[in-house]
Amino acid sequence: MEIKLVNKSNNETPSYASKLAAGLDLRAFTNEHILIKPMERKLIHTGLFIELPQGFEAQIRPRSGLALKHGITVLNSPGTIDADYRGEIMVLLINFGSDVFEIKNGDRIAQMIVSNHASVGFVEVSDLNETERGIGGYGSTGKE
Repeated sequence: MEIKLVNKSNNETPSYASKLAAGLDLRAFTNEHILIKPMERKLIHTGLFIELPQGFEAQIRPRSGLALKHGITVLNSPGTIDADYRGEIMVLLINFGSDVFEIKNGDRIAQMIVSNHASVGFVEVSDLNETERGIGGYGSTGKE
């Protein structure tokens, strides 16, 4: 599938790091180094704009290496880009690590996955079909 992309950054077009990778690497687009202090969040520009077809979304997800090594993650993970959004792709990062983290232009900061989705409508009813699980509690399958 091909997606229209405008790249206003000076970085390469997003690409897959390996043949079977699910996520495309997103890179920071900045004229200066960005410092994220512990427990601080910052919105990072990519300089990328996309046009997704109807029925598709792009999800912005953390990079596992940044999370493991530095405590850097995408705060609203996964962030969703809707098919009718035409603004710049930006990534909201937070530093859960104990050290200041530096981002430079071109650094890989997140990954983007494009997937299809269903649009639904709701039908209000008075009750739902019962299941073996039942109504349970939040986060509980009823098992210890």
